[in-house]
Amino acid sequence: MAKDFYETLGVKKNASSDDIKKAFRKLAHQYHPDKEGGNETKFKEASEAYGVLSDDKKRQEYDTYGQTFGSGGPSAGGQNGPFGGQGGGFGGQGFGGFDFSQFTQGGQGFDFGDIFGDIFGGGQRQQAKRGRDISIDIELSFSESIFGVERKILLTKTSKCSHCKGEGGEPGTEYVTCKTCNGKGKIREVKRTILGSIATERVCESCSGHGTTPKEKCKECRGLGVLKKEEEISLKIPAGIDNGEMIRMTGAGEAVSGGISGDLYVKIHVKRHATFRKDGQNIIMDFNIKLSDALLGGVHNIFTLDGEIKVSIPENVSFGEILRVKGKGVPVDKKTRGDLLIKINIELPRKISKEAKKIIEQLKKEGI
Repeated sequence: MAKDFYETLGVKKNASSDDIKKAFRKLAHQYHPDKEGGNETKFKEASEAYGVLSDDKKRQEYDTYGQTFGSGGPSAGGQNGPFGGQGGGFGGQGFGGFDFSQFTQGGQGFDFGDIFGDIFGGGQRQQAKRGRDISIDIELSFSESIFGVERKILLTKTSKCSHCKGEGGEPGTEYVTCKTCNGKGKIREVKRTILGSIATERVCESCSGHGTTPKEKCKECRGLGVLKKEEEISLKIPAGIDNGEMIRMTGAGEAVSGGISGDLYVKIHVKRHATFRKDGQNIIMDFNIKLSDALLGGVHNIFTLDGEIKVSIPENVSFGEILRVKGKGVPVDKKTRGDLLIKINIELPRKISKEAKKIIEQLKKEGI
């Protein structure tokens, strides 16, 4: 009976390449023979299924004919078995006796280190240690968000030791070759697996990857190079920042011995202003005038974020009309700013005197 590779991986026939990869990763974790509770037979079946379904050409052949026809590729049967060696099993040529040439994507060899990286510690790949990221929230006034501001932030976090500058030794002390890693900064380990020998590297814990150790450890951090303390950070908030924006300060997060510091993420919250609101590079405000000013015009003092200015209301201005005051908006650079947009609202009186009614009647006769 022909094998159903989709059923083996637990995916549907229309599964994407990412879904197939995730399914195989999960099964590899579960059934790898070197792991406790592993199952060599199920691991081989999952590897065979992945070898076909991860290759577009082989997958198309399998979907059409129920098998693949490429030389050296896995098939539903055959005297060589699913892994290319005589008599089945892992007898073929290649890494640890396993023929990886059958697993190709787009003509290129498929990197199984990506699949087994977190099972065997990443193969020969070694990522630098990284400190934890920190996230905080800051509230700004509307004016501060428009013009920008510099804030001092006091954080309690793991930071690089200022006494030894992160080196771990007392200032002036002599450094000697680390005995654990022989000055390499890394520990190389070789592990025998069913796939062959897997070489892994990890940062030496004795010297934190430096390759040397101090004769006299730092008294402040006890040789760790980092310690928890209060640290003041200066944060420059740019002009025109919007509510909800995030500022990232690279390296301002928590430090880690022998690695790089994490980042600090600052989320901005801008208080709502009673008068002004931001629209791109412009600032908008509503301004109420009397009916007489709308008809005859006038000059008014208006308070802006830059202080008080005089604004001329033209004759016969309409309700909702916008007056533009150039250069009173959001700073774009040192020489350029957006504009202040004044939206006109015309206030109508709730009560009218007898004399006012007579005047309005006259205006009505004039067609106004």
